[in-house]
Amino acid sequence: MPKDYKFFEYLTYEDFQAMALNQELSSFEKIGFPDAYRDLYEQHIFEDLQLKLPALLQRDSVIFDIGCGCSTLPNLLTQRAIELNQKLILLDSFEMLSQLPESGSALIRKFPARYPDCPDLLEELKGRVDAAVVYSVIQYVFAEGNIFDFLDQTLELLTPGGRILIGDIPNISMRKRFFSSDAGIKSHQDFTNSNDIPNIEFNKIEAKQIDDSIMMSIVQRARAAGFHAFLLPQAKNLPMSNRREDILIVRP
Repeated sequence: MPKDYKFFEYLTYEDFQAMALNQELSSFEKIGFPDAYRDLYEQHIFEDLQLKLPALLQRDSVIFDIGCGCSTLPNLLTQRAIELNQKLILLDSFEMLSQLPESGSALIRKFPARYPDCPDLLEELKGRVDAAVVYSVIQYVFAEGNIFDFLDQTLELLTPGGRILIGDIPNISMRKRFFSSDAGIKSHQDFTNSNDIPNIEFNKIEAKQIDDSIMMSIVQRARAAGFHAFLLPQAKNLPMSNRREDILIVRP
């Protein structure tokens, strides 16, 4: 039975472990999304990833998907890795990884861990990763863990020219700007089938929410560590591109 949107609010790592084993949930619901926000969209997400992470299109790359989940996306990455002889490391909880089919390829490695609490893997991958995918993940790190420890550890993994895409970041500041605009008001009214005006409050503490200050601080910290870092828009054919954005980090 499809879940109400509020079902997916304020999820924890332990929630995702339980959801992964809940056979009443779809693969998209198991990773924290109503079907309407991921079904038919993950091919578009994959295409957007390839534009921002060219290593996904190169032979013999090392690809690291942190918090890979169990929906279509890791399967698309797996298929591509096999085609191009890439080494792909899929990291998530044991429960989540158990939902993914076995690839039958020695190139594909499932690594159960709560990142970055995996020192042996971090040491093994240090300076070797061509592309790290962190998609729809960082908001949970921000709410539960240490976002800068997460970032610092991941920066260490990149090979020269390597990239990290911290993607699909829900930015509460961006959301407020959108729903205060004419386009956002119309979107809200179309979605609710009403004439209601969204209730938007500025200058308000938003606990556990990523805002512009957090987005900018991630970029600044990466730059201060000697990496290029950029805020990027999502492709327009993604379902929440009007209120989510990406951060691309490149090791020179």
